Amino acid sequence: MSTEQGRETPAAPTGRAEVDVAIVGAGLAGTILATTLAKAGRKVALVDPHRIHHDEFRAEKTRSEQMRLFEKLGLGPVFRSLVTPMTDLHVFRFGQLFERKQTWEYAFSYAPLVNGLRAALPPQVPLTVGKVAEVSTGPDRQRLVLTDGSVIEARLLVVATGYSEAVRRAIGVERIEESKAHSLSMGFDFAITPKEFGLQSLTFYARRVADRIAFLTIFRIGERMRANMFVYRTVADPWVRAFRENPQKILLELMPEIAARCGNFAIASEVEVRQVSLTTTQGHRRDGVVFIGDAFATTCPAQGDGIHRVLTDVDRLTAHIPAWFATPGMAADKIGAFYDDPVKVAADEKALRASIYARRINVETGLEWRLRRLRNNTARRLMIFARRFRAAGKPSDAAPGVAAVAFDHTDKAGQELPAGPRLGP
Repeated sequence: MSTEQGRETPAAPTGRAEVDVAIVGAGLAGTILATTLAKAGRKVALVDPHRIHHDEFRAEKTRSEQMRLFEKLGLGPVFRSLVTPMTDLHVFRFGQLFERKQTWEYAFSYAPLVNGLRAALPPQVPLTVGKVAEVSTGPDRQRLVLTDGSVIEARLLVVATGYSEAVRRAIGVERIEESKAHSLSMGFDFAITPKEFGLQSLTFYARRVADRIAFLTIFRIGERMRANMFVYRTVADPWVRAFRENPQKILLELMPEIAARCGNFAIASEVEVRQVSLTTTQGHRRDGVVFIGDAFATTCPAQGDGIHRVLTDVDRLTAHIPAWFATPGMAADKIGAFYDDPVKVAADEKALRASIYARRINVETGLEWRLRRLRNNTARRLMIFARRFRAAGKPSDAAPGVAAVAFDHTDKAGQELPAGPRLGP
C-alpha cells in the first residue's frame, strides 16, 4: 500500500507473459519508464523484488529543470502531489548571507516518492513482484525467468536496477569505478519545526578546505525540517563517526552564525549516510537490452544531476523505441542509437564532469586548485562588497570592475555562478 496515494499498487499474476518491453527494477527510473511507455500504448512488464519500496536515503531535493522533464513525460501532476515546493533559497558563504535565490526547488523522501509513482501506474502495468533467476538476451527476443517459475518474454529488456548487480552480472555487463568512495551523503532531521525555522531553504558552504565539505542544505519536507550534507570522506573516517555521535557539536563548530535558525542544531533523528562512487558501464552495447539510470552510470548527488540523468534516459529512450519497434529485430546497432543520443551523452558527461570538479575544487591542495579557490572566493567577496555598497545608497558602479571579475563559473555544487553582483538583500 502506498503511503502517499492510499491505494494498493496492482500486482501481476504468476505464469507466462509476452510484452513489448520488460523492465527490471521499479525504482524511480523503471517506474517512470513503465508509466510513460504504457501511456504510449506499449505492453509493459515491470518487475521488482518488493511491492513496497523500502525506506532508503537517496535523493531528497530537485530543481525546476527536472520538473520540466516530469511535465514533458506527463508526470507533473503526480510528482507535484508527492513533493514539497520551495522558492526562497538562502545561501551562506564566509559565515554570512551571500545570495537569496528566487527559484523553484522540490523536496521529498525517496521511498514515498517511488511508492507514490508506483501507485499511479496505469492499470495495464501491474507490478510483477519477483526476483530474476535467469535472463537471456538476443537480437529478436529477451527472456526472463523469475524464481517462482514465471516467464516473461519481450522484444526489449530494460535494466533499471540502480546499484544492484545481480541482473548486470547475469547479462555479463561490467561496472567500472571512475572514483571509488567519491563522496558521502548524510541526512538527518532537525527538531525545529518549519514554522519556527521560518526560511524555506538554507544552504551553507564550509569555510575551510580541511573540512572536506561540499555544502549543507536545510529544507522542509512536509512538516519536518530536513538536512542533507555532502562531504568528501569515507564511512570509516573518524570524523564521520564523531559527527554521527554528536552532530550538534560539530555543526555548531562549522556554522555558528546561523545556529539561531535551527534551534541550536538539535537533531531529531539518526544521521543516515550513503557512500557514493562514480561509476560507468562497460560491455553494455549488446542485442536486446538497455541500461538506464544508476544501472548505467552513477554520479555524485551533491550536484543534483542524478534525477536529471534518470529523466533524460527515460525521455530519450521513449523517443527511440517507436523507430526500433517499426522494424524487425532488436540488434545492438539499434540499441546504440540510445547510448549515442547527443542529449543523453551531454547529460551524462555534464554530471560526471561536475562531480569530479566539485570534489577537486573542495579538497585538492595543489597550486592550480589553490589559485582557483582564491580567484573564486575573491570574486564572491567582491560581489558581497558591491551589494553592501548598493545597500548603503551608493551607485552600483562605485566598485569598478566587479561585474567583470574572471573566475570559474561553476561553484561547488556544479551550478552556474553569476558573472556579476546580481545579489539582493
